[in-house]
Amino acid sequence: MGSFAGGGLPPDDVLVTALRAGDEAMFAELLDTWSGGLLRAARSYVSTDHSAQEVVQDTWLAVIGGIDCFEGRSSVKTWVYRILVNTAKKRGMRESRTLPWSAFEQDGGGSAGLGPVPPGGWQEVPASWPTPEGEALAAEVRGLIAEALTTLPPKQRIVITLRDVEGCTSDEVCEILEISAANQRVLLHRARSAVRGRLADYVESAKRPE
Repeated sequence: MGSFAGGGLPPDDVLVTALRAGDEAMFAELLDTWSGGLLRAARSYVSTDHSAQEVVQDTWLAVIGGIDCFEGRSSVKTWVYRILVNTAKKRGMRESRTLPWSAFEQDGGGSAGLGPVPPGGWQEVPASWPTPEGEALAAEVRGLIAEALTTLPPKQRIVITLRDVEGCTSDEVCEILEISAANQRVLLHRARSAVRGRLADYVESAKRPE
């Protein structure tokens, strides 16, 4: 799980200078470091892995074409993820898999039909989630989580993917998705509750005698 600190990558100013100079080795390192996360984020919007791969490819092409215009008002990674999200949203709508972004506004920070979010929400996925012993059952639970993510509305899915899979901070998610902090908290709370509910159902069924 990477963070926007960049891991082994150089500072943004060095990174931008290298990319603008056409440094192929630096670009290859970026591909290796960020493409996996970009692919997972893209999958929140499009219907197939192949489509997600094409979104990532289009994103990198846009990065190459736009690096000279990068103004440094955000981190390079935030900028790249924002390009990815916009590209994936357009592709998802073309596939008719998702409704326009505005159609999911009820999943945002509005109060209609929404209970209060616990103070602070979940800062991390609770360590107390029951995990069955044994590799086979653990793999089954991982599959269950992945399946639960696919059932979430796109906005919830991208928020929980960025926060809990990619390790982004709430500020970074707000900047990437251009949403408010309150909206981000509600979306994350709803997504985590849905996934946790699916796991709780699984654990309960596993406890029942055959």
